[in-house]
Amino acid sequence: EVQLVESGGGLVQAGGSLRLSCAASGFTFDDYTIGWFRQAPGKQRELVARISSGFSTNYADFAEGRFTLTKDNVRNTAYLQMNSLKPEDTAVYYCNTVTYWGNGTLVTVYS
Repeated sequence: EVQLVESGGGLVQAGGSLRLSCAASGFTFDDYTIGWFRQAPGKQRELVARISSGFSTNYADFAEGRFTLTKDNVRNTAYLQMNSLKPEDTAVYYCNTVTYWGNGTLVTVYS
């Protein structure tokens, strides 16, 4: 059974940092692209960043230069380092591979 479990969300002041983790199981982690998405209240879910099996990354414009996505194929975990956080980054952040989703972790940024 494929499982994606996010952690690391929380409450942070604007300008601060958080590192989100996505622990994966039930599939060959090395072989799949892992994505982070987010959904703010009243808004559609949007892509934050993706990392391919070959470690290539791409970022949404709002994430470029502030967020860094990495993965550890030994620990089957993907990490989203988020720096210089802004109140508009407040959302539930979800991990994704293919058609599978985690339950999300809430990030709240206050000014």
